[in-house]
Amino acid sequence: MATYLGTHGSRIQNYTTDPDNPNTGEVWYNDTSNALKFQYPNTTSAWSTGGNVNTARNRLAGAGVNNSASLIMGGEAPPGSLALTESYDGSTWTEVNDLNQARKGLGGCGTQTSALGFGGNEPGDLAITESWNGTNWTEVNDMNTARRELAGAGLSNTNALAFGGNGTSAKAEFWNGTNWTEVNDLNSSRQQLAGNGTNTSALGIGGNTPGGITANTELWNGTNWTEVNNLNTGRYVLAAAGTDNTSALAFAGETPPVTGKTEEWNGTNWTEVADMSTARRQLGGSGVTTSALASTGDTPTLTAATEEFSAGAPVGAWATGGNLNTARAKIATASAATQTAALGFSGETPSVSALTEAYNGTSWTEVNDLNTARKGAAGAGTQPAALCFGGDTGSFTGATETWNGTNWTEVNDLTTARERLAGCGATNTAALAFGGRDPQRQLTELWNGTNWTEVNDLGDTGRYSIVGIGTSTAALAVGGYGPPGSGTRDVVESWNGTNWTGVTHLNTGTYGAAAAGTQTSALVFGGDINPAGGATLSGKTEQWNGVSWVEVADLATARFRFGGAGTTSAALAFGGATPSMTAATEEWSGSTTVTKTVSTD
Repeated sequence: MATYLGTHGSRIQNYTTDPDNPNTGEVWYNDTSNALKFQYPNTTSAWSTGGNVNTARNRLAGAGVNNSASLIMGGEAPPGSLALTESYDGSTWTEVNDLNQARKGLGGCGTQTSALGFGGNEPGDLAITESWNGTNWTEVNDMNTARRELAGAGLSNTNALAFGGNGTSAKAEFWNGTNWTEVNDLNSSRQQLAGNGTNTSALGIGGNTPGGITANTELWNGTNWTEVNNLNTGRYVLAAAGTDNTSALAFAGETPPVTGKTEEWNGTNWTEVADMSTARRQLGGSGVTTSALASTGDTPTLTAATEEFSAGAPVGAWATGGNLNTARAKIATASAATQTAALGFSGETPSVSALTEAYNGTSWTEVNDLNTARKGAAGAGTQPAALCFGGDTGSFTGATETWNGTNWTEVNDLTTARERLAGCGATNTAALAFGGRDPQRQLTELWNGTNWTEVNDLGDTGRYSIVGIGTSTAALAVGGYGPPGSGTRDVVESWNGTNWTGVTHLNTGTYGAAAAGTQTSALVFGGDINPAGGATLSGKTEQWNGVSWVEVADLATARFRFGGAGTTSAALAFGGATPSMTAATEEWSGSTTVTKTVSTD
């Protein structure tokens, strides 16, 4: 059997105070407080953006046991009820074979490959049941009572429970894979409720009763329904996830107003956890308490948005680093630099600047200046091998300079002069420049160490103050501003070395932000989030996993037009405007730990 000594190489130590920087998993005894303590990872639960459904709708049903394998079916979208079915693989929805009967307000349960759809309305109330085998829907025996706006529970197409429904019904029915059988009613009649679990262990959550919106929760044990502790927030047209009556999530719905509130059930009580990014109602829900999915619905306008719920994600945090020697905004950075070896150059102090500073993880040091002072330039490369290009010297410039760790050297210019463009690249011999102004540009140029060459344009409309992340062959273009009339953007595009392709949008549009990471693992932080570009400065940080964005811990100092570098586990933010010029530097740690007391004497 493993021992603490064998795992950590030392015995449990006694201290008069807690150690300054305990390691994750370290255990010690505090003699002063007479307490045994240990250090463990700090984690959280959060919603992140998933891939949009193909057809936005409401009053649909969902099935699935996690956020990477789910199914939605039926629903309503102009001009009427739908038979459409879509399958989710964790990033993309794919249309699969339709229900035989188009309908809205139906119940559903099961998995991506073994599901059941029952009841609904089209235009009258239906008792029709269809079974999904992963490829096709087949009509099977009807429910005993036709109804709509009901809830369902079950983990396959051979076991299910249907309960509640229109006319504020209390009726419940049990499906054994062949027939429906009436079982004991809910204690409280209701419709537009949510359900989770199996046909022997389920919850009925919230809904609309003859007396109005309810927070009531009932627990099914396979024989009877028992009223248990209520939701904290009563609501109807909500969704739920969970495989039994001891653990569940309830999310979204209308209270009114439309809400994104999420609550977790531990078998006894409901606790509020992370809110959804997009409040909505009449949505599809599926999954379990650690991996759930919220699909489409209305806000009250129809939305195609999908959100993925995950538990146990590491909690990151920003901490204060060493200040720049010269406060400035519109600063450029070596985009592939690290938290402990970064480079910031050019900027606005408020006059245009040629200053270059290098960071060693603790402090900034002034090094040799650029040959051409400028602001709104872009950068690529690392601390010993960087590239600066474009900007505003008083007029827009295409001037490019390469850094060898000691000096800047002028090299061939960009094909098109511009400022507030984005750049990225792993070295000073391979870089990408895109976007910028004036006017707002879609232009992309590729640097091969000698010359710039125009390549395929951004797919979205021209924009400036974009964030660039990655290399010359695998990049992201994030956010930005423009063209006139469109304001701050949440658009994200991915570059594969040849073309730009739109991917999942940010949760919050921003321009003048900074970034760290790669095409598949990135952070975007700060910027101006006012849709009209009205200087609503933000410290928001969003993390990208290659598929979706999730909001994580904010910067301590909201700012825009600043520098960023590093990775999702160790990033750097420096300079910018708050709106006054700042020299402040912040360091990101992608995982933090907390101290827990095990016992006291």
